[in-house]
Amino acid sequence: MPGYFREIAVRLFAKELRDSCVFYREEGDQYAPQYVLTPTGARINRVLIAGTLTENENIGTDSEYYRARISDPTGTFMVYAGQYQAEAMRILSEMETPAFVTVVGKVSAFKADDGNILVSVRPEYIQKIDQKDRDIWVFETAQKTHERIMDLENDTAKSADVLKHYLPDFFGYRQMTANALETIR
Repeated sequence: MPGYFREIAVRLFAKELRDSCVFYREEGDQYAPQYVLTPTGARINRVLIAGTLTENENIGTDSEYYRARISDPTGTFMVYAGQYQAEAMRILSEMETPAFVTVVGKVSAFKADDGNILVSVRPEYIQKIDQKDRDIWVFETAQKTHERIMDLENDTAKSADVLKHYLPDFFGYRQMTANALETIR
């Protein structure tokens, strides 16, 4: 398919994804990729997450539909897999909790009746990992988060776009990364 490329999966902590509330499509088409602008300036379509699978349940009524909760040192990711994520759904159906996992997936947002935005991940890939791999993910995600904060502080054009939507607490995100790093010492 000429011109097709796969979006890079961005490493992101659960707290930053949960704090994200700016979702947009670059084209007017409802099938155009959905992007998220995060408080540290990441523009994402796909994420790379890792953590402990703490909940894994088939919540489907007519067909299988799995809901999984994956915890990292900053909070939890909600992951949903159904018929369009068949391989991920199969893996979830066979995986027991607790287990360290890594997930690559698309970010999805839903506006609840109360106005809150619920953010989740539709997995494209799930793999069981060990604690060492999870700890490497925490370290590298902390590093990438710090780099995004530094970029925002040094690039006024980039920070202007973020500041239109957020009042980012850089100290709070730095503290979040420091606390996450403490969990792997």
